[in-house]
Amino acid sequence: MSLADERGPTLVLAEGDEPASPTGRGRAETGFAPPSDIDLLDAYSRAVVSVVDAAGPAVVSIAVGGRPVPGRGRSPIGAGSGVLIAPDGYVLTNRHVVRGAAQLHVTLTDGRSFGATPVGEDPATDLALIRVDAWGLPYARLGDSATLRVGQLVIAIGNPFGFQSTVSAGVVSALGRSLRSTTGRLIENIIQTDAALNPGNSGGPLVDSHGRAVGINTAIIPMAQGISFAIPVNTAKWVLAQLLTEGRVRRPYLGLVGQARPLDRRLARLHNLDNAYAVEIVSLEPRAPASAAGLREGDLIVAVNDDPIMSVDDLHRFLAAWPIGAPMRISVVRGVECAEVAVTPVESP
Repeated sequence: MSLADERGPTLVLAEGDEPASPTGRGRAETGFAPPSDIDLLDAYSRAVVSVVDAAGPAVVSIAVGGRPVPGRGRSPIGAGSGVLIAPDGYVLTNRHVVRGAAQLHVTLTDGRSFGATPVGEDPATDLALIRVDAWGLPYARLGDSATLRVGQLVIAIGNPFGFQSTVSAGVVSALGRSLRSTTGRLIENIIQTDAALNPGNSGGPLVDSHGRAVGINTAIIPMAQGISFAIPVNTAKWVLAQLLTEGRVRRPYLGLVGQARPLDRRLARLHNLDNAYAVEIVSLEPRAPASAAGLREGDLIVAVNDDPIMSVDDLHRFLAAWPIGAPMRISVVRGVECAEVAVTPVESP
């Protein structure tokens, strides 16, 4: 077997041999005994158990009912998971879990069940906030997803296929992934993990070894094993602040539909552009900021405030960080000429 002393190189031993210390003395002389596999597994088990004890009571099951169907009562929509983030009943979950719900029921791990009402949702990040009419509830602490490291232990808690309070453990497999939401926008900085997720886990928390929620479990790849995704909790914090204060997430809006297309190399050289691609304006909303500013169908957007734009996602990323009501400079290629247009975005309807 192999033992790795943290103070020196790996030692390869035959069964029954005593490990040599850097000073040449044996285990009996130094008092050093490396941890056994059982000790390491026990430490891992204790870590997972302590996390579940801390965060588990804050994980809830969400039952979603549809609108009444004549002769058949209320049509069921589905079920999912959520996590209490405050003692006064606020529950964070996925938007796709509660979308279209006419009735919501939340069940805690202790068996208590409450009706719930929507507070707000954000389709662009697939997050939603609902609230139950209760106080003094267990809640999860929110961590900092920016400090996550690849290989770090994480635990997913949820209700897959209706099996309440199911726990799966794994590691952070990758950081900085992107997923496309139902609105077509990219959700950035997605956490990839190999903690097992199944239908019904959506909306439940991804928790670190300190019992803090670092993500909201949201998606799996069908037929794949060990590839699961969670929305980072730092994104959720920003969305929560908007939902609690505004009831919605306010984003800048230009009122145009675009598509990426290759930029002619001769045009790029003529105007000293580094772009290999540009965003072609396919259509414009009447009286929206883009059309009001003079942008036209067929214009090729190549930059915003001198930042190159080569895809619709680039444009979305820029807008996500831009304040509503602040003018921006959009550079377009129109025919063979390059023009700059000042556009002031408004709040997205």
